[in-house]
Amino acid sequence: MKKIEHIGIAVKDLEASNTLFAKLFGKKHYKIEAVESEGVMTSFFKAGPNKIELLQATNADSPIAKFIKKKGEGIHHIAFAVKDIEKEIERLKGEGFKMIHEKPKKGADNKLIAFLHPKATNGVLIELCQDID
Repeated sequence: MKKIEHIGIAVKDLEASNTLFAKLFGKKHYKIEAVESEGVMTSFFKAGPNKIELLQATNADSPIAKFIKKKGEGIHHIAFAVKDIEKEIERLKGEGFKMIHEKPKKGADNKLIAFLHPKATNGVLIELCQDID
């Protein structure tokens, strides 16, 4: 793993949260993007060298909707940049980690993504991200 790619925060209202985080960071989001396969609308902010991803559910069955119903708004996941996501998935499986996604899929911000199951990582949802060339 190369670095923390972003921190994902589950929100109920993306527009209101964009206003809040714009005040916090002193600048507006740089991108809004729908990820239909995950049932979310995302918004990205830069905070120094780091990124924050806000996630709002677009349907009641999405992972974000279920997360908010169970835990409320807040930190949803930590994403790590990787050089080769398929090799990293295989390495982690070899180390005994359970994956939510056995194969990478297209995510937001021009990335291939895969999630580790939080039961295997002390309750923290971990996302692997690889830039799509």
